Amino acid sequence: MSTSTSLQPIGVVAPGANLNAYVQAVSAFSILTVEEEQKLANDLYFNGNLDAARKLVMAHLRFVVHIARSYNGYGLPLGDLVQEGNVGLMKAVKRFNPEKGVRLVSFAVHWIKAEIHEFILKNWRIVKIATTKAQRKLFFNLRGAKKRLAWLSNDEAHAVAQDLGVDVKQVREMEGRLASYDAGFDADEDDEESAYVAPAHYLEDNRYDPAVRLEESNWEETNVNGLELAMQKLDDRSRAILQRRWLNDDKATLHDLADEYGVSAERIRQLEKNAMNKVKAMMMEA
Repeated sequence: MSTSTSLQPIGVVAPGANLNAYVQAVSAFSILTVEEEQKLANDLYFNGNLDAARKLVMAHLRFVVHIARSYNGYGLPLGDLVQEGNVGLMKAVKRFNPEKGVRLVSFAVHWIKAEIHEFILKNWRIVKIATTKAQRKLFFNLRGAKKRLAWLSNDEAHAVAQDLGVDVKQVREMEGRLASYDAGFDADEDDEESAYVAPAHYLEDNRYDPAVRLEESNWEETNVNGLELAMQKLDDRSRAILQRRWLNDDKATLHDLADEYGVSAERIRQLEKNAMNKVKAMMMEA
């Protein structure tokens, strides 16, 4: 069974600009009784009836809205959170086994929250704020654990660390990430305040600094001279292979050189690798 449009209740699964109308629409769907849910779930699980899947999804859309609203504090559009939660609901319906003896709403919580969490972590900051499982757990729990806007005291930080089973250092690191914000490099033309703090206005451009240009020129000259000296210390065959493989405008292939030297292409590759290692070692010693 697909979780694509075949499961989407027409006109309501995708909350549009009028979120209030969407909420009213999904609230109008009747809540299923245990017997009704069991019958639909069996029809889907054993017979693959997509109409049964659609009815299960529609009956639980209000539940997704309820969960999505609990994530309002992350500054993301509620409509987007609901949409992601709906994806999780459809995944849950697809995987629901009526023989396990649990209600669909209990089973679907995990899938709905998982999709919403993933959406928040991808969109809350330009730079990913939590990448590991432990960081994700800390991210969502720390926001709820902080009771005020000020930084956590040492006692509070230790209490949070103990409750979540992490180190105090991890709590402090995540607290710092939560307190940070994304800033654009260029100023926002519509925001006068940002014009004074945009990095584009105060970061120094050193590209044309004579000292920087001289340093770059010396660095390039040193590398070129070092490469020439290192190449001269190679045997004729190794030097020719590197020259023709990397330095000439018309570069030769491994097979071209293999035919010329009467060896295999793998042997040419080995000679090339050994020569490059020697050149790197000699340039580091210089």
